[in-house]
Amino acid sequence: QVRLVESGGGLVQAGGSLRLSCAGPGRNFNSGVMGWHRQAPGAQREFVAAITYYGSTNYADSVKGRFTISKDNTKNTLYLQMSALKPEDTAVYYCTADVTLASVVRGTGGSWGQGTQVTVSS
Repeated sequence: QVRLVESGGGLVQAGGSLRLSCAGPGRNFNSGVMGWHRQAPGAQREFVAAITYYGSTNYADSVKGRFTISKDNTKNTLYLQMSALKPEDTAVYYCTADVTLASVVRGTGGSWGQGTQVTVSS
């Protein structure tokens, strides 16, 4: 299957903002749920945010109030708007798509991209 492709990562100072994008095939955007995970250096991958077919969202406690997940089904694009970035947000960010919200939050199965690096300097 065609993988998801992330873009928009980069180097930003603490307090700054970045907008990540994830492009993929239409079947992923019609699968019901999409989301973002991240993996910091030396750490396990963790859930960041998810959005359902109807636009309901779910966020990890660590990013609530700072990150916003959205998608444009017409453009087959998922977004993660990140604001008030902190050094602890430094990680490789991965886009994922799966059938249910629970499966996206768990981060098992589904479709994945290869990730985009976000580095936040202090």
